[in-house]
Amino acid sequence: MSNRELLAVVIRNGTASCSSLEIADQIIIKCGGMNFLPSLTIFQLCEIKGIQKIKAIEILSCIELSKRVLKENIFEKNIVTSPKALIDWLNMEIGNINQELFLVIYLNVKNHIISYKILFKGTVNASLVDPKEIFKEAFMLSACKIMIAHNHPSNDLTPSNADINITKQIIKIAQLVDIEFLDHLIISCNNYFSFKQEGLIN
Repeated sequence: MSNRELLAVVIRNGTASCSSLEIADQIIIKCGGMNFLPSLTIFQLCEIKGIQKIKAIEILSCIELSKRVLKENIFEKNIVTSPKALIDWLNMEIGNINQELFLVIYLNVKNHIISYKILFKGTVNASLVDPKEIFKEAFMLSACKIMIAHNHPSNDLTPSNADINITKQIIKIAQLVDIEFLDHLIISCNNYFSFKQEGLIN
């Protein structure tokens, strides 16, 4: 089934003037493509002819369910040997958000996620990202490894000077407190940039 057909199944019924497939097309157009579907709000969905509040809730519930399935899946995996599962989850979790979010992932010695936390919101820079908060949480969780990720709402994955500088600062502190720093990922709705893969960190 195509994306529009799957969405039409969730919609189920059309209106006198629009079929469920046509309503699905309107939803896809409104969000700018299926990758951006998780960014739609209930109010935006209700602006589409044929979508009432209950139907909007049903659609958003399907999206939330898919997020939770991805989350449960990644927490059971070694993220170093299963990087695609990690990226799929992050794409869904923060890739479609219109505000920059700075997320820290805390891991055990087997590279399994212990926990994760969105610690900062807004443009990533030294004044907003406080490394003390990152490592305070790490100590509380007894994490031995960390990874950081943040989204670029513009979908331009090029790291800024601020991205590079804060990464270097966090790496230095991680070395001092004997916590392994795995990577810094910049996330969009369907892609990512890895500092480690691009040789920006050792």
